[in-house]
Amino acid sequence: MHSFEDLAGQFKAYFDVAHFPAHPASLYEPNNYFLSLGGKRVRPVMCLMGNELFDEIQPDAWLVATAIELFHNFTLIHDDIMDKAPLRRGLATVHTKYGEPTAILAGDVMLVVAYDYLNKVTHPNQKKLVRIFNKTAREVCEGQQLDMDFEKVPTVHMNEYLRMIELKTSVLLASTLQMGALLGGAGEGNQYNIYEFGKNLGIAFQIQDDYLDAFGDPAKVGKQPGGDILANKKTFLLIKALETATGAQLKQLQELLATNPADKVTQVLAIFKSCGVHDWALELKNKYVSNALKHLEDIAVVSVRKKALQELTAFLVQRDY
Repeated sequence: MHSFEDLAGQFKAYFDVAHFPAHPASLYEPNNYFLSLGGKRVRPVMCLMGNELFDEIQPDAWLVATAIELFHNFTLIHDDIMDKAPLRRGLATVHTKYGEPTAILAGDVMLVVAYDYLNKVTHPNQKKLVRIFNKTAREVCEGQQLDMDFEKVPTVHMNEYLRMIELKTSVLLASTLQMGALLGGAGEGNQYNIYEFGKNLGIAFQIQDDYLDAFGDPAKVGKQPGGDILANKKTFLLIKALETATGAQLKQLQELLATNPADKVTQVLAIFKSCGVHDWALELKNKYVSNALKHLEDIAVVSVRKKALQELTAFLVQRDY
């Protein structure tokens, strides 16, 4: 059994090859640039871990993991365009560096290449893998659309936001694990439990992400400080604050959402803290972590095989970047 760090190193060596032709450079160089920014490669490594939970890592798992990583980066390029984000991992986003039209095409072709890798899979369940992949890709798009829809409405309820996060973030983690498990020979019950493990972990991951955008160290996070606040993004923190703030506090928060004073981030963070949103977010995160670990516990393999996923869970929900 390998740790996340071991598999991440192995995947980096496998993945760091030319995925795109040299010409036209104006199309493919932006993708090479974006992939060179790195990242934790959490999703593809989780595919490998899902496989190894049940069996030795199959050659097809590396192909599926590569498809997953390319798909994830495709979504990031397009998300950055939609969010008008200037930075990704502390460096210029593709549309900032190369322009929006090129960024759209670069993202499109990255998705096409992801399917090229899926088509190389020879496993008997290749068609089921593609069905899982396609279902997930559709759901991620649904989640992104809901996220944009929420920007246009005055109120979003917590259950609506949770559903959006489940689609936009969690299902990719969940299906990544399931695809790896399928390659490892997992039965339907074990596939269900590893999917639910990933889904709950994904929600906890997003709670931590929302938290870090507000309270994290910008130098570590690599994003514009308080970017969600400046964009009036409806996050776990803002939705909870709007539900719990009263009187003058609620009025101040609503005024800040309607305006953009120079110290907007500072003022909103002060309201978050006075409403107890900081502690609430940590409690909610821990609830989803507990749910995830319960499903991991229910997977019918010997406990020692689960250690790497338990360690990864702790890392993802305790990270400060």
